[in-house]
Amino acid sequence: MYTFSNKLRIGSFIAMAVGLIFLGIGFMSAPSTVEEAKAMVASAHDGGHGEGHAEEVVSHGEEQGHGAEAAHDTSHDEHLLHQLQNRPWSALYVAAFFFFMIALGVLAFYAIQRAAQAGWSPLLFRVMEGITAYLVPGGIIVFVILVLSVLHMNHMFVWMDAETVAHDELLQGKSGYLNPTFFLVRAAIFLGGWIFYREYSRKLSLAQDEATDNSNFVKNFRWSAGFLVFYLVTESMMSWDWIMSLDPHWFSTLFGWYVFASMFVSGITVIAMVTVYLKSKGYLENVNNSHIHDLAKFMFGISIFWTYLWFSQFMLIWYADIPEEVTYYVARFQDYKLPFFGMLVMNFIFPLLVLMNSDYKRVNWFVIMTGIVVLLGHYLDIFNMVMPATVGDQWFIGLPEIGGILFFGGLFVFWVFTALTKAPLQPKRNPFIEESRHFHY
Repeated sequence: MYTFSNKLRIGSFIAMAVGLIFLGIGFMSAPSTVEEAKAMVASAHDGGHGEGHAEEVVSHGEEQGHGAEAAHDTSHDEHLLHQLQNRPWSALYVAAFFFFMIALGVLAFYAIQRAAQAGWSPLLFRVMEGITAYLVPGGIIVFVILVLSVLHMNHMFVWMDAETVAHDELLQGKSGYLNPTFFLVRAAIFLGGWIFYREYSRKLSLAQDEATDNSNFVKNFRWSAGFLVFYLVTESMMSWDWIMSLDPHWFSTLFGWYVFASMFVSGITVIAMVTVYLKSKGYLENVNNSHIHDLAKFMFGISIFWTYLWFSQFMLIWYADIPEEVTYYVARFQDYKLPFFGMLVMNFIFPLLVLMNSDYKRVNWFVIMTGIVVLLGHYLDIFNMVMPATVGDQWFIGLPEIGGILFFGGLFVFWVFTALTKAPLQPKRNPFIEESRHFHY
């Protein structure tokens, strides 16, 4: 039985406390009036991405009293205020979604292993079940943020503003799908289905340890196969609702797969890192280098798959050069060069170079180092999906962003490692447990 170390527990609490303080500072420092927003932009440091906006605000201020121009200035000022007010909310949302999607990616990998009746992975099932325990608090937090968005506590989802929809024919055409009530109903269905499968599969997994036959194993297999169908549909719809609708004038038919690839490789990476950590502490003694090698192989393979989807989406849109489609990348090229191209290096070039060699996949510290870079890269991926639509060019990595990572990272570690203490780390009566013990690649 795994024992949660005091150092890890204290570390997670400190991270959560510091994260809450940083997030609180971020929310308190957000402007509440147009004048405060204009002052914040005007005082931005020289050379920052707020400088151009400051000049715009000044020039707009000089043109007051010119009818249509004055109305345009008012609209611009309100838009700037909303961007600055969105920043702490967006930082909170990016971090909340990122750690939630790790647990959701692990759930998909777990269901695949169950449905495929894989022989190599049963020794890792308890690790996966521990990580997916975060679906409950993580899902609740994301849902609360969505509810607060519907209640107009922020301006991240512009289609939730009735006045905006009234002046936008395209949003009016999408209102049958993009409306607050249906949006929250879908979110509740997604979360309810994912959490139900996780809890029921975990129950069957633990029951199998004490059973005298394989009936629980067979039930788990059937539920996992059925769940994967549900997952593929709901994950795509979730990505449209929770991420793509932040840019309601833009869409991509590949977006659901693209988000899936990001969460899948992030989840597998965390499985590898937690497994290596537990093994270094004397647990999971039957897990060998071949298990680590296979996890690293998945990290490598899904990183390539993510790159294929990224390039397919980017190349077709950029080459076609259709204004309403290419604007998505123009905004990121102009204002997000560093996180946009940095994410590409961390998610593709780095894992390609370091994990291509088969021997390196068996070196534990190497897998941990690669995992840290991959996770940071996919955090930036979510950052690039959310921030341009919600804060525009008024972004930088500051206290709210760091606070979000610290708080949700601490909560994730605490919840996952607490769940790992609830049951033996090695299943007892899984039919493939002996094959997993003697797995060699």
